[in-house]
Amino acid sequence: MNFTSVNPANGQKLKSYNGHTPKQVDQKIKQTHKAWLSWKDTSHDECSKLLLNMAAVLQNRKKEFAILMAQEMGKPVSQGVTEIEKCASVCEYYAANSAKFLKDQQIETDASQSFVTFQPIGVVLAIMPWNFPFWQVFRFLAPALAAGNCGVLKHASNVPGCALAIEVVVREAGFPDNVFQTLLVNNLAVEKIIENPLIQAVTLTGSTIAGKQVAQKAGSLIKKTVLELGGSDAYVVLADADLEKAAEACVNSRIINSGQSCIAAKRFIVVKSAEKEFTKLFFAKMKAKKMGDPLNADVTIGPQARVDLRDQLHQQVKLSIKKGAKCILGGTITKGKNAYYPATILTKVKPGMPAYDEELFGPVAAIITAKDEANAIRIANDNNFGLGSAIFTQDKEKGERIAATQLQAGSCFVNALVKSDPRLPFGGIKQSGYGRELGTFGIHEFVNIKTVFVG
Repeated sequence: MNFTSVNPANGQKLKSYNGHTPKQVDQKIKQTHKAWLSWKDTSHDECSKLLLNMAAVLQNRKKEFAILMAQEMGKPVSQGVTEIEKCASVCEYYAANSAKFLKDQQIETDASQSFVTFQPIGVVLAIMPWNFPFWQVFRFLAPALAAGNCGVLKHASNVPGCALAIEVVVREAGFPDNVFQTLLVNNLAVEKIIENPLIQAVTLTGSTIAGKQVAQKAGSLIKKTVLELGGSDAYVVLADADLEKAAEACVNSRIINSGQSCIAAKRFIVVKSAEKEFTKLFFAKMKAKKMGDPLNADVTIGPQARVDLRDQLHQQVKLSIKKGAKCILGGTITKGKNAYYPATILTKVKPGMPAYDEELFGPVAAIITAKDEANAIRIANDNNFGLGSAIFTQDKEKGERIAATQLQAGSCFVNALVKSDPRLPFGGIKQSGYGRELGTFGIHEFVNIKTVFVG
């Protein structure tokens, strides 16, 4: 099977790549397992040096990789540069901290000595999406390598160039051969890969449907999974919020990566007394965002990654309008062979509409009116997803309390847009998945937390 990357800005084919046969896939997994038998005993100092080398390679080639992302999946090039810089930062973070995170923990018992040690488990399969084609991989790869594991990557089929470029980065950084390899295969090959006895665990970032399928297969084989799935993040705007700052953060979160982010703000729940002013500010800021060629530095909204995804988004918008939502901005498809979708705002959004119940993966904002604070929190939690959420209020103590104890999500921010950070655990609850990436918790997901007891 061949993989062809297509520029979503104009529909032009970029390059075709030969896929890997089942025999080649098995051979690559064997190679990676063989590499792991040596890599698992690598010192933290040596691993940290190589992680810093990898960060340097990323920084040196960030403009090149940003262009590659813009061409393969439409990410505005300025955002692509930022993504590569973030990949470098996660490498630097684990280079500095992995030895501390993986240090044996002495525990006092009736033994002469007892402790917990963190040991690598082997080859981890990473199944990754197209929307952040470098970051999604490196936030898995840096802690996995730091923990002494190795990895194979099944990337999204529309970003084969990015998938292979990551393999090159690892090689240029000086890591041993085959500690990380890309498998160019389609989704149908995933089941057999999970069945391979040399694959010890699976991490997936993607749709809830894909997560259920992978979890079912891996679970039947007693192989651990970490799932980071969809999200329909709720941003709650209370009456006492600084509406100017709230609108700015909300718009920026909604249009990041042209709206194609699991943790982008999607539902804006505004108490009734603040709705009119917030909507006015939100409208002006959304309308000012420039859509166009992602290779232009001043563009903030590029095309959607594929035409079929753009069309699916438009159907969700149209159905929401049919059910009573009001479109006050955007909502139309541009002509030509491209995947553009404009910044769009829906108001009067109610339960039963796709804009209320589903994840809208694109630059479409759903404004939902709440009668008061309690009603706003109830609406925020009235969703099957639980990845991220935010609360906007000038009473920081109240905001902290709501974020910590009342909003149902893996990450809850106060007066700021939700984002991942190498220093903080990241992941969701409910249909948004389970397990954590990043921080101390992330590096401990794929290790044997082993008890040692000496009598």
